[in-house]
Amino acid sequence: MGFIATSLDGYIARKDGNLDWLDKANAIVLEGEDCGFVDFISTVDVLVMGSNTYAKVLSFGTWPYEILVIVLSQRDLSVPNELSDQITISKEAPEDLVQRLSAEGNRRLYIDGASVIQSFLSEGLITDMTIKVVPVLIGEGISLFGHTEQDIELEHVSSKAYDFGFTETKYLVK
Repeated sequence: MGFIATSLDGYIARKDGNLDWLDKANAIVLEGEDCGFVDFISTVDVLVMGSNTYAKVLSFGTWPYEILVIVLSQRDLSVPNELSDQITISKEAPEDLVQRLSAEGNRRLYIDGASVIQSFLSEGLITDMTIKVVPVLIGEGISLFGHTEQDIELEHVSSKAYDFGFTETKYLVK
């Protein structure tokens, strides 16, 4: 499953990974409003992200997750000692990782980061997506979906508009 925010023109970050546009948008979100994230994350067994997303989250200073996080990377990455029980680095292919995690009893995987989402989608490994759209056009950046080899059909589940301008759409992947 995916749960991610994009600009209205479909980017999750600027080309250099900068999230300044999202930080600015989040500043208008009402205090205490998490746009459903706490409820969402409570259903997740394991979070899977790529190395760029991992580096970005580490740069926030405080690690925001209390669940197991697996970072997919072909590079050797380090994990801070204080997070070694929460973060694992893996070089597994998406399908192999899903099979292993399923065999271990994990049913709900949260897939995060553009390249990881794209690779899981192309292999048919994402069942549902929640996409928050922020009302800003940034013109270029890291595309959430990028190029797809074939059409990926989605079934609309629900849409919600927030008073501060964000919209949320949930889809099932057919």
